[in-house]
Parts: sequence; C-alpha cells; structure tokens
Amino acid sequence: MKSFLIGGAAALLLAGLAHAQDMQTLAKPGEPEPPLEWVDKTTGHRVVRLSREAGSSSLYFNYNGYTPKGDRLVFSTPTGVTAMDLKTRALTRIVDGKVKLLFVGRKTGAVYYEKALTADPMGPKVIMATDPYTKATRQVAKLDRGGLQTLNADETLLAGVAVRTDVPIPPNLADSLPKNPDDVKSADGKELSYAEGREVQLNARLDSRIPMEIFTINTVTGERKIVHQATDWLNHLQFSPTDPGLLMFCHEGPWHKVDRLWLVRTDKAGDTPIKIHTRTMNMEIAGHEWFSADGKTVWYDLQTPRGEDFWVAGYEVATGKRTWLHVERNDWSVHFNSSPDGKLFAGDGGDSEMVAHAPDGKWIVLLKPRAVPDVAGIHAPGAEHLISPGVLDSERLVDMRGHDYRLEPNVNFTPDGQWLVFRSNMHGGNQVYAVEIDKARP
Repeated sequence: MKSFLIGGAAALLLAGLAHAQDMQTLAKPGEPEPPLEWVDKTTGHRVVRLSREAGSSSLYFNYNGYTPKGDRLVFSTPTGVTAMDLKTRALTRIVDGKVKLLFVGRKTGAVYYEKALTADPMGPKVIMATDPYTKATRQVAKLDRGGLQTLNADETLLAGVAVRTDVPIPPNLADSLPKNPDDVKSADGKELSYAEGREVQLNARLDSRIPMEIFTINTVTGERKIVHQATDWLNHLQFSPTDPGLLMFCHEGPWHKVDRLWLVRTDKAGDTPIKIHTRTMNMEIAGHEWFSADGKTVWYDLQTPRGEDFWVAGYEVATGKRTWLHVERNDWSVHFNSSPDGKLFAGDGGDSEMVAHAPDGKWIVLLKPRAVPDVAGIHAPGAEHLISPGVLDSERLVDMRGHDYRLEPNVNFTPDGQWLVFRSNMHGGNQVYAVEIDKARP
C-alpha cells in the first residue's frame, strides 16, 4: 500500500487519492536516453518503451486506457495526452497542454480529461472529451467541487467523490502530521518506515470522520445526483465495464481497520451498498480491487493475515461464489490485473519495505491460475458452497530491481492479451513500457 504524496497532505487525503497514479519524475539534466527496446537478460522477454517524453505515465491499473477497437493506447505526458497505435507504435498528440487524463470511454473511445480552473485540486474544473482519431473535442461537464474517478460502460454517467457542504466539516487530523511519510513518527516518537508513516497518515484521515458523498454526473444533461453519503472515507470508485448501473467503491484507510469493498447500484434510488468481503481474522486485509473484463467478477488482493499469506480473491457478482488463488511472497504485487479473456493474471511487484516484505519481489510477473481439485474425485458435502481454491504459478517477465516503487507500475494487459503495459522510472524519468508475454525469439 506504499503511496506517494504530492503537494499538501490535506488536499490529497480529502480527495481520497491514496495511490500514486500522479507521481511524476522528470529526466535529470544529462541523463542518457532510455533504450527503445531490449530483451531482459534475466527473463528472456522483450521490453519496449512506448513513450518518448520523460515524465510520461500510463493510467492507474483499473482505469481503461484503450479504445473499444483495441487499436489505441492512451497515456499522459508532461505536455499533454498521447495516443499510440498498438500495431505500428506511431504516436499522435491528442491533447496539448497541462491536463489530467481520466480514462478512455468503453463505448465511443473518447479520451476524457479534466482542466482545473483553480490551483485547488478539489476545486472547480471542466471535463472534456476528445476523439482519438479525429481530435474533435467537446465539453462534457462542469464540476464545482470534488474529484471524478470513473465512467460507466455506456458513457452516460461520470462518478466521483466530494466532501459534503451541507453539514459541518470536522478538522482533518492528517493536517497536523508531516506531509512526507518519511518524516512521520509513531505516537511514542519512534522512527517509522515510509510505509508505516503512510499508515499513520491514512489512519489520521480516517479518524477525522469527514462527511463525504459519492455523486454521479449525467454526461448528456449535466445533472448531478448523490448516490451514497457517509463519514467513511469514500474512494476507489469503479463502474462495471459491462453493467452501466453497477458501481464499486471502497472505504479507504488502513486496510486491517476498514471494511473496504462495496457494490451499489446507481440506477436504484437509495440502494443499500453490498459488502463484498467480510473479515474472519484480525489483521486480515483486502483491497486494490478491480472488475474482470466481462464484469462478472470482482478480484482483489487478500492477505490472511496481513503480510503473511497472500491471495488473489474473486467474488462472482451474480452468485456471490468465491475463488481464492494463492500467491507466493515474492510474487505479491502492489497491483494485480487480469487478462481480457480472464485466463491469466499479472502483477507489478513490490519492494522489501512493502506489505509482503518480499526479499526478491521487484519483478513484473505473469500469473497462471491452477485449480486445486478434489482428491480422487471425492467431493465433500456442500463443497459447491465453499471457496474454490487455487494457486497462481508465476513467470517473471521484467527485472524491476532498478525501479523506485514510490512510482507504482500499474500493470495492465493490452486488448489482444499479448503484452503487459506498465510505467517505470528504471532509467530515471517516468516512461511507459510494454513487455511481450511470449518469450523473445532468437
């Protein structure tokens, strides 16, 4: 759960941006140009650099960056937004200027981004959409406060979170802490690691019990509706990729303290959120959730307990059926992801300071599920109602030992399932890379 704070702690913690998707590292003066292509000497897999500007960044792991036809990848650069042809790797500038890339629409392929109107990251902004082929641009909505986090499957609704304005706002306890997690100390004054300092920051924000709301904005009419209100810290919104009315969200904070994963319908007024995972032991954690490409399953990082036993867990939306796939310590990753056909998983690794404390975990890994069958075909009574167990067998694709994990790689599969895209500072400035899943041929 290691993350990086940019700017004031209060602004980001109020916004609920508890991940590092906007961290930017520019090239240092005189730094050599990173290679455009190489074969990883350790793994034998081909890696290519997709971006050309240091400071470029692909989207957060659960945000869609691909056009519906599967022919374009969209990513941000220090000077705008770029689309890459996945066949030719030709780059086309889609948007000029400093904007925040949000996501690519799953229906039209429009590139959605926001332009801030003030210096306040949670202040007023306009939401724009640009066609990646014609560059035709339109204004989608105006946002007076809060932050947008997701777009539904048919592109009729945007959803985001905001602090309520109709009730008193208590002080944000995180404001009294240092902005840099490295400078945070424990209650008794002891030195903490970066990750532990971050936990203290998260806990202070959670304990503030700041009233928040989840809202939607109609992309046609501009109508704003409130979906859910709470003093829980609301974050990590994700619409289903296939069901326009199904929204997933989380309760942010230290994972062992919160009930994190929830589903709610935006097309049913006053719908009661459904909890996806219930803790069964102290220090059990679940998070960094995402939908499968077909929208049928919610997958998430599960640890029983935290830092000791690792799983990629699945919850079938229609039935509640559960699958747990075991992960080895060195294969645990900041973020996992699944392939478009649902047959493979991938992880972006993590350093030794992170929750798994993996001694050799800095790798991009491909993970292949293997079910644990009944012995001799003998079925336990009621086995169909139990968790379906399995194992994720790993293959290392990219050596990330030169990567600083304060920038999370955020691995994702290309639409054809043949490459994994990620971002890295392994050569200095942030760049967008891809690794071929098949091994390189001589």
